[in-house]
Amino acid sequence: MITEHQQEQAALYALGSFTPEEQEQFVTEVRANSELREFLASLQRTADKLAFAAPRVALPPNLKAKVLARLGTRPSATISETTEVPSPRAQGLRFLAGAASSGWKQLPIAGAWIKVLSAQPDRGYAVLLGKLDPGVRYPAHINVGPEDLYVLTGDLHVGDRTLGPGDFHHADAGSAHQENYSVEGCTLLAVLTMDDPLVSFAMG
Repeated sequence: MITEHQQEQAALYALGSFTPEEQEQFVTEVRANSELREFLASLQRTADKLAFAAPRVALPPNLKAKVLARLGTRPSATISETTEVPSPRAQGLRFLAGAASSGWKQLPIAGAWIKVLSAQPDRGYAVLLGKLDPGVRYPAHINVGPEDLYVLTGDLHVGDRTLGPGDFHHADAGSAHQENYSVEGCTLLAVLTMDDPLVSFAMG
């Protein structure tokens, strides 16, 4: 049985209202409580549907800078400012530090993140990292283009298949994915076409 307080905490987590510290504490609780995990999953499914039903609104491009200026804070550095290692003697090479935590962008789904590693518009593809927190569910969808996924850590459930570290999955363009989810959380490497909505979102 889950308490009223746990239900309230689950709702706040599903809405993305927790600080990173609060998220970490709640995730530990969710891992140890299967009933709470199921309740959280049902809330997240509802939140996902609401997020995708809402119309996208383009914010003014300079809004973030204005808000940070009023707060007296400098904008956080971009990936290239924090993790890229320039090398004038090795033109055409680019390196990203593996431990870098910058560059992640939260999807309109609480606990789902994406990060662009490389984009090749002339070749029509992009390489990204994806991350799902424990218990997060990604809604069913049709794949715009082909996609390749390689699981780096954790578990990823795709339909009736469970993937773990080292497992690979390919989906053809136009194929349908049922709801994907992760019980313990996962990170994965994805190669997607440039017209994929996830690529547009990550680079927007």
